[in-house]
Amino acid sequence: MQQTMSQPATNAPRTGAPGADRAFQWLTLLMALSVFALIALIGYELMRGARLSLHHFGWRFLVNSDWDPVNDIYGALPAIFGTLASSVIALLLAVPLGIGTAIYLTELAPLWLRQPLIMFIELLAAVPSVILGFWGMSVLVPWLRTLLFPWLQKLFGFLPLFQGPAGSGFSLLAAGIILAIMIVPIITSVSREILRSVPGLQREAAYALGGTRWEVTRIAVLSYAKKGLFGAVILGLGRALGETMAVMMVIGNSPQIVLKLFAPASTMASVIANEFNETPPAGLYPSALFELGLVLLGVTVVVNIFAQLLLKTFAGPSVKPQP
Repeated sequence: MQQTMSQPATNAPRTGAPGADRAFQWLTLLMALSVFALIALIGYELMRGARLSLHHFGWRFLVNSDWDPVNDIYGALPAIFGTLASSVIALLLAVPLGIGTAIYLTELAPLWLRQPLIMFIELLAAVPSVILGFWGMSVLVPWLRTLLFPWLQKLFGFLPLFQGPAGSGFSLLAAGIILAIMIVPIITSVSREILRSVPGLQREAAYALGGTRWEVTRIAVLSYAKKGLFGAVILGLGRALGETMAVMMVIGNSPQIVLKLFAPASTMASVIANEFNETPPAGLYPSALFELGLVLLGVTVVVNIFAQLLLKTFAGPSVKPQP
């Protein structure tokens, strides 16, 4: 009788070297925890530097609108307003442009044009922020002052946001435009990768049902990728909240709250960058700047947590990828 020998399973996991597996698991766990430890260490150092300001001002620091180093009176409200307002302006400009560009590159662009456009988008992302700030000072600000601001006042002058003198051009709107230019490549690149990950069966099924190209894009592609697109927007927002140099060069650096797009303003990052080198080594002034940095870190964390809650609440159940 011919005996048959069973073949060993080639796909069975290896059970040897348990010590190496355990060491690898602990090593990767340590790497993951190091990210949390780094954020906690940054927060601790900021709190340590801001201890005097926290004790002196308390919660009044967040709601006080005065920033007067001469009299040692400090309030973060104008900088918080400028940070959030410039980021919102940037998102209003960058999100349609970035997602629209990603849709064109993924769904509509011919092959001969797709790669050159992707290359230029990546080049825009590689431009240093100080170069964009210099361009904003020499090109964008004069253009806003002489052309765009008068045109916006003529068209929308009945709205409070567009009222008031055009001024020098260094303004909240200039900062929002610079930020939009900086975050468009991020939103475009991430959105493009998300749209590319949509299975081709989604598109083929929509075309088989008689859908037009717009209907296929809207129903089969965008509805599938909406969570990922929302994540791309949040990445862009995170970049906008913390940007310093380019914004500092075009926003006007005025510590006041003016609900007008043509007025100068300030952000938390621009105030820290402008004034930290001029502060004494100790005292209330540097402590207030440390607290401003702590507030900026807190705003970034709160915005990301809020975005995750919105994502879970409104984005709907995620679609499982095909095996």
